[in-house]
Amino acid sequence: MSNAAANPALRPGYRYYVLGVLILVYVLNFLDRQIIGILAPRLIEEFNLTDAQFGLLGGLAFASVYSTLAIPLAWLADRVSRVWIITGALAVWSGFTALCGTASSFGQLFLYRMGVGVGEAGGVAPSYSLIADYFPKEQRARALAAYAFGIPIGTAAGTLVGGVLAAQYGWRTAFLVVGILGVIVAPLLRFTVRDPHRGGLDRPVPAAGAPAAETPRAPVPSFGAVCRTLFAKRSFWFLALGAASSSVCGYGIAGWLPSFFVRSFDLTLIQTSWYYAGLFLIGGLAGIWGGGVIADRLGRSSKAAYPLTPAIAFLISAPCFVLAMNSDWLLTQLIPGGGTQFQALAVAFFIFLIPTALNLVWLGPITAAVQHLVPAPMRTTASALFLLLNNLLGIAGGFYFFGAMSDLLAPRFGDESLRWAIYTGMGFYVLASLLLIGASRSIKRDWVE
Repeated sequence: MSNAAANPALRPGYRYYVLGVLILVYVLNFLDRQIIGILAPRLIEEFNLTDAQFGLLGGLAFASVYSTLAIPLAWLADRVSRVWIITGALAVWSGFTALCGTASSFGQLFLYRMGVGVGEAGGVAPSYSLIADYFPKEQRARALAAYAFGIPIGTAAGTLVGGVLAAQYGWRTAFLVVGILGVIVAPLLRFTVRDPHRGGLDRPVPAAGAPAAETPRAPVPSFGAVCRTLFAKRSFWFLALGAASSSVCGYGIAGWLPSFFVRSFDLTLIQTSWYYAGLFLIGGLAGIWGGGVIADRLGRSSKAAYPLTPAIAFLISAPCFVLAMNSDWLLTQLIPGGGTQFQALAVAFFIFLIPTALNLVWLGPITAAVQHLVPAPMRTTASALFLLLNNLLGIAGGFYFFGAMSDLLAPRFGDESLRWAIYTGMGFYVLASLLLIGASRSIKRDWVE
C-alpha cells in the first residue's frame, strides 16, 4: 500500500478538499450562531425584551451548553471518528436553528438556542484536530486561519441572508431556511471526508516509493492526563484568558453592532444587512489570513510571534472602533460644515475595516499554538478546554455585557446607550494584549515539537 493510500493526509489535493468542506461546515456554524444578531430588532419587538434579556438569549443560552458539552464531545472525538462527531453536530445544530423559527415565547426560543449550542459543541475542536493531522506543522497556522474564514463568511452570510429574509418574509423564515441548509450539507461531510492517522504528519515521512512504516496507534490519554499536561503550562492560561478577553469584545460587538447601526446610524434592516455583511466579510478575511501568514513566517525564528501578533493587533483595534463609531464627528474635523450621511457611512465603513480585521488576527496563531502545547493524541481535548474558557467568557459574557451595559446607561444616554456600552467594552482589548504578552514569555518553554 502506498504512503498516500495509507494516510490520506499525504495527498495534497485531498487535504485541501477536506479543508474546504470543513470551512463550509464552519460557515454554517457561524451562520446559525450569528444570525440572531441581525434579527435582534425583530426579536426584541416580538417578545418585548430588554437589551439584557436579549444578551442572555444570544449569549448564555448558547454558550452555557456549547462550552461545557465541548469537553466530553472532544474526549469522545479523541477515541472515535472525528468525522462522525462533526456530522452529527452539524445535523443537530441545524435542526435546532430551524426550530427557532417555530418559537412562540422567549422561553421556547431560549431552549432552542440551547439546542443550537448542544450541536455546535461537537464541531470546532474535532475540526482543529483534523486540520492538524492533514497539514504539516509549518503550514498549520495558515490552514487553521483558512478554516477560520468560516467566521467572517458565516457571520456575513448570516447577517445578509437573515436580514433580507426577515425583511421580506419574517424572522421565522430566516431561521427555517438556514437551519434546513445545514441538514442538507451533513451527508457531504460524512461520505467524502476520511479520518487520517492522528499525529501522522508529526513523524518523518518515508521517501517516495518506500513502504509505509507501521504506526500503531498510541494509547489515548485520559481526560485527567490531558488536564494535568495542559493546566501545568503557564502559556495555556495566558493564551486562553487572552483570547477570551478579546472574545468578550469580538462576540459582543458582532452581536450588537447591527443594532447599533439601526439605532445610531438610522439604517433599515436590509441596509444594515448589506453594510455589516460587507464589512465583516472583507475585514474578517483579511485579518484572519494575515494573522496566519505573519505568525507562520515569524514563528520560524521565534515562537513568541504566535501570541505577540494578536497582542499588537488588539492594542490598535480599540481606538479604531471608537473612531469609526464617530465618523460624523471626524467629518466635521475634515470638511467645513461636516458631510452627508452617505459620506459618514462611507468613512465609517473603511475605518471599521481596520479593527474588524485586527479583531480576528488571533485565530490562526493562537489556535495553532494551543495545538502545540500537547502531544497529538491530546489535541482535540486540549482544543475543547481552550474553547471552554474562550467561549464561556467570550460568548456568554460578551453578548450579555453589552446588553446589560446598554440597559444600565439608557437612563442617561437614551437611544445612544448601546454606543456607550461598546465604548466601555474596549478595555477588554487592552487586557487581552497584556495576557498575550505574558504568553509570549513562556511559550517557547511549553511548546511540544
